[in-house]
Amino acid sequence: MKKPFAITLDVGTSLENRTGSWRTLRPTYVHKLPPCNKQCPAGEDIQGWLFYAESGNYEKAWRHLVKRNPFPSCMGRVCYHTCEGACNRGQLDESVGINSVERFLGDNALENGYKFEKPAKKTGKKVLIVGSGPAGLSAAYQLALKGHEVTVKEGSPEAGGMMRYGIPKYRLPRRVLDQEIARIAELGVKIELNYTVKSIEEEKEKFGYDAVFLGVGAGMAKNAYIPGGDSKHMMDAVSVLRSMEGEEEPLLGRRVVVYGGGNTAIDVARSAKRLGAEPLIIYRRTRDKMPAHDFEVEEALQEGVSVKWLSTISEAENPKEIKIEKMKLDENGNPQPTGEFETVEADTVVLALGQNVDQSLIDKIPNLNIEKGVVQVDRFMRTNVPGIYAGGDMVPGDRNVTVAIGHGYKAAYAIDCFLNGKEPVDHPKKQVAEFKNLNTWYYSDAPKTVRPMLDLVRRQSTFDEVQHGLTEENALFEARRCMSCGNCLQCDNCYGVCPDNAVIKTGDDNVPYIFNYDYCKGCGVCSQECPCGAINMETESI
Repeated sequence: MKKPFAITLDVGTSLENRTGSWRTLRPTYVHKLPPCNKQCPAGEDIQGWLFYAESGNYEKAWRHLVKRNPFPSCMGRVCYHTCEGACNRGQLDESVGINSVERFLGDNALENGYKFEKPAKKTGKKVLIVGSGPAGLSAAYQLALKGHEVTVKEGSPEAGGMMRYGIPKYRLPRRVLDQEIARIAELGVKIELNYTVKSIEEEKEKFGYDAVFLGVGAGMAKNAYIPGGDSKHMMDAVSVLRSMEGEEEPLLGRRVVVYGGGNTAIDVARSAKRLGAEPLIIYRRTRDKMPAHDFEVEEALQEGVSVKWLSTISEAENPKEIKIEKMKLDENGNPQPTGEFETVEADTVVLALGQNVDQSLIDKIPNLNIEKGVVQVDRFMRTNVPGIYAGGDMVPGDRNVTVAIGHGYKAAYAIDCFLNGKEPVDHPKKQVAEFKNLNTWYYSDAPKTVRPMLDLVRRQSTFDEVQHGLTEENALFEARRCMSCGNCLQCDNCYGVCPDNAVIKTGDDNVPYIFNYDYCKGCGVCSQECPCGAINMETESI
């Protein structure tokens, strides 16, 4: 017996059922820019690697992450994770612990011995990198992957730049730093230590380099005039932190005064505490004006570091004490002297007032554009001298590891274009995924996982790592808190709610769904029910 036509009809077989001609609005799958990605100075596709992490594919997540950042284990410890401040989830409950998951992926890769992808075929081009800090090694990594011969020249005994000589071991264990540097060297990158480059022109002429990247860190302390400040008990923060890498610990004495309010001042004070000293930070403004990150200040206070707010050093003539003047803030928030003084005992005074770049090298480069002690570059990290690029502390902008890694990536891209006779181009800007376009009722409440801390006694007396990482279970949970803002998370909502069966599953992770516009009448239900705002309704073209 023949079945009725309406029962035997397959979807898509009736020409009369093509409702697409009714449509005035057309749904379109989009790839928006998540705010975390937009905020990341290293340019990581955070939402992209979280997508793989939340499925438990940690190696694929790591490989996606290291496309832009070769130091995930280090960055999972020292990055100030401004991405989390931009995270849309923070408007729902708490931001995703992006930095925690990054550290887990980095540590997991080290434990399992993951290696970078093999470099491209050798190009025969040679690039000199001056400085083995995060900017220089980031550029070296990217250029080596492209097949160029890369040599990094470093004036210090060990590689790492300010990651090694400016960040204490309790924040960044050296075994982690060494392992991630070694993985870059395995790509064929040559790292020459104890080698101070004195002339770029001589290096290029002698070794035949086709391009140069300048990545020297800010390793010279800024000075301040303090009466009696040339006495033997005055030191600078850079020298103190650098001396921590030696075989013998610096002799600071019991009473250590640190003058400054940045992260370096906090690092010195916390290091002094671990050496058995009684550190006191002198800062001329209030805590809320302190440039150091608040969580660093809080950890220092927990460990027993003392702080005198609204104070400045006026004299240091006595070798065992200093004179402090109390300050007050005017109506503009600027500190003003009060004429009130007190005396504080001090075996050592450490100046932590910022750092400058050593200009002895860049001053010798003919016609190089230098302003206020830093090299001027364009958006591709190009200097005004063809073939010479710069990044990290040497150029204007924030000075931290994340920014430097981003500079290295940009410079490597521009250098590769230069070596291939091409002009670098800007990538098209994507629409930013805003919280208001998310359907947050689809996301269940999930509190942020807090990383455990080392016990306070050991924090005060050892250089053991202060903050621990997440377990696999916690890292997986944290990755799954990501709302995949503006990018399809393959939840099948659009596929399930479409009344016209106009959504087709492709099985391809890159393009998981497509619309059959012959049967889509533009009702917009798919867009309304997309949790992450990855479907736009656009006016139908005629």
